[in-house]
Amino acid sequence: MAGYPKPPKSQTDAVLHRSEQLDTLDAMLPFDRRDQLAVLLTDDDVATLKQLAKEGMGANTLRALASDLAYLEGWCVLATGAPLPWPAPEALLLKFVAHHLWDSGRREDDPAHGMPTEVEMGLRSQGLLRVDGPHAPATVQRRLTSWSILTRWRGLAGAFSAPSLKSALRLAVRATGRPRQRKSTSAVTADVLAKLLSTCAGDRLVDIRDRAIFLTAFASGGRRRSEVANLRVEDLIEEEAVRTEPDDPTSPPLPCLAIRLGRTKTTGPEDDARSLMIGQPVDVLKRWLQEARIDGGPVFRRIDQWGNVDRRALTAQSINLILKSRCAKAGLDPQKFSAHGLRSGYLTEAANRGIPRPEAMQQSQHKSLSQAASYYNNPDRKRGRAARLVV
Repeated sequence: MAGYPKPPKSQTDAVLHRSEQLDTLDAMLPFDRRDQLAVLLTDDDVATLKQLAKEGMGANTLRALASDLAYLEGWCVLATGAPLPWPAPEALLLKFVAHHLWDSGRREDDPAHGMPTEVEMGLRSQGLLRVDGPHAPATVQRRLTSWSILTRWRGLAGAFSAPSLKSALRLAVRATGRPRQRKSTSAVTADVLAKLLSTCAGDRLVDIRDRAIFLTAFASGGRRRSEVANLRVEDLIEEEAVRTEPDDPTSPPLPCLAIRLGRTKTTGPEDDARSLMIGQPVDVLKRWLQEARIDGGPVFRRIDQWGNVDRRALTAQSINLILKSRCAKAGLDPQKFSAHGLRSGYLTEAANRGIPRPEAMQQSQHKSLSQAASYYNNPDRKRGRAARLVV
């Protein structure tokens, strides 16, 4: 098994057993990393992941937890010479922060500052570490959150709320000097969306599908790429037509469709969360379903080189690649856009058009006021007088 240490013969049977156990999670975990996960994870780790899957943990969340757990196990062995303890002592949490968030300037004068060289080289040899320099604060926070979740699922209490850890995180983030990065450098606002749609204006099935993907994702409140990929015909609910001008009973009617969201990052199946689509996006989506002869199962599917529609759904990564491909055809820089740009673009466009924040959040299903506010603050400031003292 290249790329990471081969276990001693005495451990081979245990590793093979864990590989077989991980096979049952193949639908959620990356199969190409099964052997590596079997080496890095313990029997208890695999049992916890299987329990999470049994309890209905979302596929994306389970995948992230497994990846973070494998990293934590690999890091702990290299940093301490021992497997990851449960629960982790406060000192180990602080060591994790110190190894991943550090001051680049101080590292030049003090090579011992930050992650030790032997730990770094060990993680790289196992394919667990690829970045240079300190980690992104968001990555460190996510792994600590995963660590905390997995600790609770073992029925244990950790030191994740300790004042010393919170203080260390705050100081370490300040030391790295790295601003928070958005998932998509540029938002897909209405003008960008129009350029993407112009590249798929034809009558080929692939054009109709991609047009439906973009309009559905944007118009339904900026759906995440995983939500678009997981959308099923059974989640589409026909609604009564609405008027173009809501207060004018004589205005032309528009088709209306509700999308049942189910489990997302901010909602669960019990919430019965829904978003609406009205007008052109509904027509385009219905045309795709009709042309592709889809009356059940996944909405957005693969199309082979001969134009045949597969029964399998597109993956979240495929949605991202489709957007980047259309960006290139539209003369846009694919590096600046990702599928998440449809989500940030929806709120940005809503803010630019003066749509009240609560109304936009109801459609997008954002739960964080502060996150939604970040899209609204910039347009508000541009319209305000504070930046116009000298013009």
